[in-house]
Amino acid sequence: MVAWVKAIRGADELAFQFKRRTGLLGPLEIHAYRGHGTTRLLLLKVRVLERPGVIRASARDTARRNLRNMVRRMMSDEVPYARLVARFGEVEQAAVADDEGFADLRIALPQPLPDSPAWHEVELELTWPPIPKQGPVRATGRVLVPGNASYAVVSDLDDTVIVSGATRLWTMLKTALLSNVHTRLPFEGVAAFYRALVSGPDGQGWNPIFYVSAGPWNLADLIEDFMDLHGIPRGPLFLRNWSPRTVKGGGRRHKLEIIDALMETYPDLPFVLIGDSGEHDPEIYLEVVKAHPGRVLAIYIRDVTSGARKEAVDAIAAELVEHGVDLVHDDDTEAAALHARANGLIAAGSDSQAAANP
Repeated sequence: MVAWVKAIRGADELAFQFKRRTGLLGPLEIHAYRGHGTTRLLLLKVRVLERPGVIRASARDTARRNLRNMVRRMMSDEVPYARLVARFGEVEQAAVADDEGFADLRIALPQPLPDSPAWHEVELELTWPPIPKQGPVRATGRVLVPGNASYAVVSDLDDTVIVSGATRLWTMLKTALLSNVHTRLPFEGVAAFYRALVSGPDGQGWNPIFYVSAGPWNLADLIEDFMDLHGIPRGPLFLRNWSPRTVKGGGRRHKLEIIDALMETYPDLPFVLIGDSGEHDPEIYLEVVKAHPGRVLAIYIRDVTSGARKEAVDAIAAELVEHGVDLVHDDDTEAAALHARANGLIAAGSDSQAAANP
């Protein structure tokens, strides 16, 4: 497997060098994914790619056009070892991408930002490779700094927010390949419930929400458009780089590592964890509770399975009681909203059908 991965990466780099030297490279673009940070540190993930030619989706798109857009997303050509510069105010920082075109920016700030929730803009510019006919390649990254929040929310995406059918392989593939943001749907009540969580117990807050998924970074633009279209609160995304080495397995470790990192970044915040029963979210969240005692306020699991799996999740819920954490396991968002309201996580009168928009 290692030799195969090295061979593929070597071929990709040779193809890139050939296109660059023969003038066939480009146009290029910088993908800046929604980031997060604190008043002293901004964290932003970016990727440099050849422009994939994805056509913005509409409700009238055919399954054929949706499939073509998805193929273009997944077959995007990265720019290995691209160089760029990030600017925030007077701070300027250079970065070099890895062999897959990714760069993780950590921008330390000499002076702290105001302790109030806000999205902050980071200006990005490509410095290598040069594309003479294209001109400057620039982008703007946005980083969420929570400020004085009551708690943070971590949510899975597939079969938690987005109806995906992840427990049925053919249904999941058909939905992912042939649909778009206009034809895919969120679960009923999710948008209002998440807005209520962001608004917090007094209905006036701005609690950060983070979306963690084992899906590929290639789908980030689709996910962000989906959330904006359906009124789901914006939040930083944590996806994965799919490759022959990572596409199978690793999702559980990925989620644990992200949640651990978030808890370290925001040591004063408790967390609400949301997922579904289709894969390993209950087991992952149980591990989080054990590793970070006192940091988890509640766990909400959407029930998308039955039989032995349902019994296994119920057993995890019983174990979590011993750690002082409630796990609400139901196929209806309303059950989670009722628990959140009863336990002072969302404002009185808020539920999954009507919630204040922060």
